[in-house]
Amino acid sequence: MTVQQLPLSGITVVSLEQAVAAPYATRQLADLGARVIKVERPGEGDFARRYDTTVHGHSSYFVWLNRSKESLTLDLKDPRGREILHQLLDGADVFLQNLAPGAADRLGLGADALTRRYPRLIPCTISGYGTSGPWADRKAYDLLMQCQTGLVSLTGTPEESARTGISVADIAAGMYAYSGVLTALFTRATTGTAHPVEVSLFEALAEWMGQPAYYTRYGGQQPPRLGTQHATITPYGTYTAADGRDVLFSIQNEREWAALCAHFLGRPELTDDPRFATGSDRVAHRAELNVIVAERFARSDAEEIMKDLEGIGIACAGVNTVAEFLDHPVLAARDRWREIEVPGATVQALIPPADLAGLPARMDPVPAVGEHTDAILAELGRSREAIEALRADAVV
Repeated sequence: MTVQQLPLSGITVVSLEQAVAAPYATRQLADLGARVIKVERPGEGDFARRYDTTVHGHSSYFVWLNRSKESLTLDLKDPRGREILHQLLDGADVFLQNLAPGAADRLGLGADALTRRYPRLIPCTISGYGTSGPWADRKAYDLLMQCQTGLVSLTGTPEESARTGISVADIAAGMYAYSGVLTALFTRATTGTAHPVEVSLFEALAEWMGQPAYYTRYGGQQPPRLGTQHATITPYGTYTAADGRDVLFSIQNEREWAALCAHFLGRPELTDDPRFATGSDRVAHRAELNVIVAERFARSDAEEIMKDLEGIGIACAGVNTVAEFLDHPVLAARDRWREIEVPGATVQALIPPADLAGLPARMDPVPAVGEHTDAILAELGRSREAIEALRADAVV
């Protein structure tokens, strides 16, 4: 299936993006067929290209976030570079940026200025703490957001807090920017009005903190750190089987609790034990219940335990490593892997999780720095000689 047949075919996105949040938003737009022109610094490009070199010499972050895009290098401090960018914006539908605080405004690329100049353009700004307010000028990175929203205080063991293992604030902001742009495109199509979109990393992750926020405000204390144990439901966590392997299982309701007591623990009388009669009772007596569950786990190997739990309708799973996840039978059986090109090699990539019936995912190459510069400049009317002159002056 060609890009022209995908849902966002005909939509052009110009991005001044770096790191994770903005590239994640635009990659998802590219997945749906949008033309995404990624504007990078001449020579070095997006600094996320150098986060690591583990994927055939390329950054694992960059390969994940930048397939199906075109790379154009421009020096936006040079008036000729800004002129080229504005030529692109004149025909674009979306402009997305996550530059440092104030940088877009200094370049004349703030949302207000762009809206006045290009009434049909949808500017999307991803910031750290918002473009207004007392922290508008602060730099912001993923782990800072995890700390500021209280997420780190919830993650880890009773003895030590921990960051999450993925860039959760960046991903949250990228997802809200993606859905915000889609909403703005729909609104423009139905009303003719282009609304700017703004997302901050802080507010995106703040939304994801909703449950512990309510629990803390109205319960008087925040949920405790319990490793793999659930803070407000028990039993729900990992326990170690006789063969040393960890198995996670979850009790979600009283029916499952009764089945666990009768058919797995072999102690049906626990169902009505006043210590464990309700979900809140079980949380209050977590330590006593954990002893009972751990004793049962110590009598069987992990595979036997999972078979027994699944047999009585209780959700469970082994605790996979990343390597085990990569070989997961569900991904293989559902044909979720595709080959994509990176400069000099091919790699395996997961197709997007939202399946649109009859529309295969777009899985085009990850670009080299400036790979599409000449073609884009020629498209804008620049001659070969003009392009060579711009390159000689390091404008591109």
